[in-house]
Parts: sequence; structure tokens; C-alpha cells
Amino acid sequence: MCTVVIRVPEPGSSEPVRLLAVRDEDPQRPWNPLGEWWPDRPGLVGVQDRVAGGAWLAAQGPRLAVLLNRAGEPSGVRAEEVESRGGIVLASVAGTSPEGAPRTLGFNLVEVDGTSAGAEVAVTAWDGVALRRETLAPGTHMLAHDDVDDATTPRIAAWHHSFEDTAFADAPGGVDDEWGDGPEWWEPWIRVLGDSAMLDPSDDRAIIRDNHAHGYPTVSLLACVAEIRPDGSDVHYAQLERPGHWNALSFD
Repeated sequence: MCTVVIRVPEPGSSEPVRLLAVRDEDPQRPWNPLGEWWPDRPGLVGVQDRVAGGAWLAAQGPRLAVLLNRAGEPSGVRAEEVESRGGIVLASVAGTSPEGAPRTLGFNLVEVDGTSAGAEVAVTAWDGVALRRETLAPGTHMLAHDDVDDATTPRIAAWHHSFEDTAFADAPGGVDDEWGDGPEWWEPWIRVLGDSAMLDPSDDRAIIRDNHAHGYPTVSLLACVAEIRPDGSDVHYAQLERPGHWNALSFD
């Protein structure tokens, strides 16, 4: 049950799309950290699932995609025919969004297309029955295992406004820094993430999570932050020292 926070700029703004993504997964399922793991896709970076070869999050040029699990099983598809969701992320950053009836379990797919100054951010939701696509309006949005900004999701109800109210200008350098210059823009959001980690990781409101109490073997493992502009994506990775337990994050 991953979590994504994303800020969509106003049309015509020079501000990039900004994203924070926290990954929850079974720590026994091996992965590779952010890197270039696909020799046939030069310039593509992502967090790779070593089992199926796909990606949880990936970026190539001014496109970025990240996938969150949600409930749903495709009807009429036998268990052995269910496809990995990781290929969806790789297809997305190559410019192909899901359509029809995917042969995968349910998902929320966040797609950022920053190929022009008017960046488009969309969320495609698949529940095994219907595929729905929503283009996000300017502002700060939060997503987990249900719908965008769903106030019935406890962690969104608890923390959405805190992320929304965070001003990046409060961080050293502020929002007007040139690409690649200045201290880290993400520090204010990470402070909110640290505040949220005061909760027990089994609490429904927690973002840094241990989902065993809810019947799932998944825990929070890592986080990525990203800026997406027309000239490319700048993505950074940090891994928790102990799965499901907060520590100060140092993004590479």
C-alpha cells in the first residue's frame, strides 16, 4: 500500500511537477535501487523488481511513472495468466498508457508527461472491472490504494493538508532555484513525512507502514523524490535502514 504525494503547477508556471513516492513491498521480494537496469532503454532509470524485471517507479526524459497496488482481479483470467504490473510503468515512460482490460491485478498508475511547459499529470485506476483515467488539476494531491485525495483513506485524511500547506519556498533555495542548483527542495515534505512517522507503523494513518497487522506482508522500504520539467526528470532515492521503521533519509 504505497503512498504518492504530487504537486501539479499552475498552467504557464515555471515550477516543475514535484513528487514524493514511498514504496511498500514484501522485503523478501528482491529489488534493485534507482538505476539504469534496462540496457535496451538508454536513459531510463528506475527502481527495478528483480523477480519480474519491471519497475515500481521509472523515468525517461521528461516522463515519469509510478505504480501503486489497489484491490481488484481481472475477470476471466486464470491465476497463471495474470501479468506483472511492472511492465505498465516501463510502457508508460515510453509513451504508452494502459487501455482496454489489463490482465493484471488492480493498480493506480501515476503518469507525468512533462514534454511541454503545460505538464500533464494523470492517474489511471484499474480495479479488475473498469479502467478509469483522471487528469489532475493544479495543486497538491495524495494517493494510496483507493482514489486520488480520497478522504476515507486514513493517511490521506491525516496528512494531505500538511503536504498541501507546505511551501517549498521555505526550503533553502526555494522554488525559483535553477535546475540542479541549490539545497534540496524536498526537505519540507520530508519533515512532514517524519512527523507522520511518529505514529505506530500499523496505524491506518501512518505513511511509513508495517501492514502485517492488516493481513499483508508489506512494509515501507524506500522513498523517491522527483522533479519533472520539459528538459528531463531529476529523481533521487533513499532506502530505510530497517523496513517499516523511520530514519532520517539521505537521498542519492
